[in-house]
Amino acid sequence: MRQTRIALVGAGGVARRHAEVLAGLGDVAIVGVADPVAAAAASLAQDTGAVAFDDVAALLDGTDPDAAYVCVPPFAHGEPERALVERAIPFFVEKPLGAGLAVAEEIGAAVAEPGLLTATGYHWRYMDGMERARELLAGTPARMAVGTWLDRVPPVAWWTRRDRSGGQVVEQATHLLDAMLHLVGDVGEVYAVASWAPRARFPDADVDDVTAATLRFAGGAIGSLAATSLLPGKQRAGVELLCDGARLALSETGLVVADGEVVEHAEDAWLAKRRVDRAFVDAVQGRGADVRAPYAAALATHRVACAIADSARDGAPVVLAVGA
Repeated sequence: MRQTRIALVGAGGVARRHAEVLAGLGDVAIVGVADPVAAAAASLAQDTGAVAFDDVAALLDGTDPDAAYVCVPPFAHGEPERALVERAIPFFVEKPLGAGLAVAEEIGAAVAEPGLLTATGYHWRYMDGMERARELLAGTPARMAVGTWLDRVPPVAWWTRRDRSGGQVVEQATHLLDAMLHLVGDVGEVYAVASWAPRARFPDADVDDVTAATLRFAGGAIGSLAATSLLPGKQRAGVELLCDGARLALSETGLVVADGEVVEHAEDAWLAKRRVDRAFVDAVQGRGADVRAPYAAALATHRVACAIADSARDGAPVVLAVGA
């Protein structure tokens, strides 16, 4: 079988994680890496047997890839995706789609017009527990969704700046929002409050370090989201779904279902991060159609995350156009 030629845009930790998965698939060749930090591009290129490039245009011109992965910080989205759309190259883009909404809306429209194949990094959609939760909720829909992300400040300099990361909900807790949309449906309105206080360890920070939001789903369910980056490490990240007679608790480690008498535990096999890459490569090869979070689906999630950030900033509810 001919190997699928993949170009990597970005050479940070997330790009390296994808590179490790792709290298293990057997039918993929990483042919080039581009990153503005030359040493990072050179290191990842050396480790993957690829060629390092200074920028996206040179990467695409020099490698002629079948597909590309865009693994850049939130503020760096835009230029890579535009170059890929211009060349009609299928791409996988890591979340979030941007630090704000404008670039994501532009790219969303650009990929929709030609129907370009895309995928995004919402790997929770490939967890074993997610599939089981969807089966259970198909018969008894959730009436309430409660998301909680209690964590630390990630060790990257751009994360604590609002104009570079978008804040914790946009960059980190977006996984919970995507799970909610995948399990409960579209969100029609949000209202959020948040606050920030100076911390000596992060003198330049301006992102909120505590956020609480209320969500109203288009189908009538309600939800909430609580997020903080005040802690020394991740202590909780998950979504609870409450429906008539049962509670479902979904996290990265699995799913717990309780109906008052019987408790079902479904441990996750930790294969979601491999499955999301396998599904995209299969789609590029024309051998599968299991991309569960194309750009349009990720954009719906990103709109909700940005709406929460806007509501917290402005102190007012934000209404979203359902089905936009």
